[in-house]
Amino acid sequence: MSRNGRPARSPRCTSQHAARHEEQAFVTGILAGPEDFERVREWRLTEARDYEAYLLDTAVLLEEARRSFGVVQARVFHPQDFAEFCLLHGLDPAEPASRDRYLVHPPLQTQLLAYQGEELTGDFLPRLVRARENGLTLRHADLLVDGGLYAAEEDADPAVRRAYQAGAEVFRRMLVGAGPGTYEFRCVVRAPDGPLPAEARILHWEDGVVRINDEDLDLVCAVLCAGLHRELPGEAVLRGTQGSGCGEYRQVAWGWRSEGYGYAPAALEPDGVAAVPGFSLGTVC
Repeated sequence: MSRNGRPARSPRCTSQHAARHEEQAFVTGILAGPEDFERVREWRLTEARDYEAYLLDTAVLLEEARRSFGVVQARVFHPQDFAEFCLLHGLDPAEPASRDRYLVHPPLQTQLLAYQGEELTGDFLPRLVRARENGLTLRHADLLVDGGLYAAEEDADPAVRRAYQAGAEVFRRMLVGAGPGTYEFRCVVRAPDGPLPAEARILHWEDGVVRINDEDLDLVCAVLCAGLHRELPGEAVLRGTQGSGCGEYRQVAWGWRSEGYGYAPAALEPDGVAAVPGFSLGTVC
């Protein structure tokens, strides 16, 4: 966000830092809605007259950044998160340096998304909102595995690595067994200090290619990993439309349950939608 509500060369809620391979990274925070826009007026983050004008300025800012930097990343600039961050670190929220520290704070890096020219008011803003929610869940999952999700390879706990690979394999077998179609996947692990939810939208083509947002895939694998590593109970549902091309289409909903040692078919009813016991994952190659 720029001080004068325009995509100025020194935006007030952006930060530039060196990334790997000597690429220059541009990081910015984006307000997710009109309520957040009104909430930050007191901090003088922008002087855009309203949220619509703010989004237009932000879109121009992002395009300018794409032309000038090797990497452009964004995350939700959440007023409550920012206020709590400033309180915790003794910072003045009206100071630009406070916003820079908030944007690049290491524990919040899981909320960053790469911007590649998407329509800001289309799918990108909802993805930013989900990325914040996902980031909070990822931090929870990482705590459950004692920081093992993002440990350097030489410091990685082999048990956490095995659990991650096992969780990823569970998810892969669910998708392979489902076959081509358009699906929604939801899972939850019942941790002692609160549930870890994850969800993803999946497009599975006839040739076996699967389309899924990277951040959703990371979250699903992390949640399944935490559950298997800590031997926690969990549930998973895959539902949607099976079929593609000129073939037959049908609505499906499959369920699986875990007691901490893998996932077995189970009848579930999340959100009031019945899911029949899924296929045995052991029969899927």
